[in-house]
Amino acid sequence: MAQKPKVDPHVGRLGYLQALVTEFQETESQDAKEQVLANLANFAYDPSNYQYLRQLQVLDLFLDSLSEENETLVEFAIGGLCNLCSDRANKEHILQTGGVPLIINCLSSPNEETVLSAVTTIMYLCSPGPGSHPELTAMPVVQCMLRFSLSTNTRLRNLAQIFLEDFCSPSQVAEARRWPAHSALGIPLPRTEAPQQP
Repeated sequence: MAQKPKVDPHVGRLGYLQALVTEFQETESQDAKEQVLANLANFAYDPSNYQYLRQLQVLDLFLDSLSEENETLVEFAIGGLCNLCSDRANKEHILQTGGVPLIINCLSSPNEETVLSAVTTIMYLCSPGPGSHPELTAMPVVQCMLRFSLSTNTRLRNLAQIFLEDFCSPSQVAEARRWPAHSALGIPLPRTEAPQQP
């Protein structure tokens, strides 16, 4: 178990968050990295931290962590992004720095929590109507959501159904249904699920 960063209690929130970022960047321990990223993801839940997290480039740290081989780091990073992206400035940063493909890749994770956070993040990043980012509702994503809508996992099924109803046109959904069954980014259902046939 990693020790908490040695931070003067009087440095305030920004100083504490800076110490976490520094520890993440400097530690060699995977356990410490996981713990620090989990802490940062939890801080990302509080809107009063958004400005500090942007200042410390934590959004970029989360985005970079999505490419890690360590599934736990990916889970905490997408969880942190999910917590941050309801804010307009954070959402714009993610969209403008090429975060969308990294988030879409999380749909193929074997980790159920990673997939749930990725679906939720995509929904937060979508804007219903013509202003939406086209990658977010590209055909492979829509087809993936169709597959998730058949999941025995209630949370995943419900999120996918909401995505299809709120962010996709009926014609997009109909077209996705016509595509070959296994073209959805090669995305399997999360490890805890058995794929179901429609």
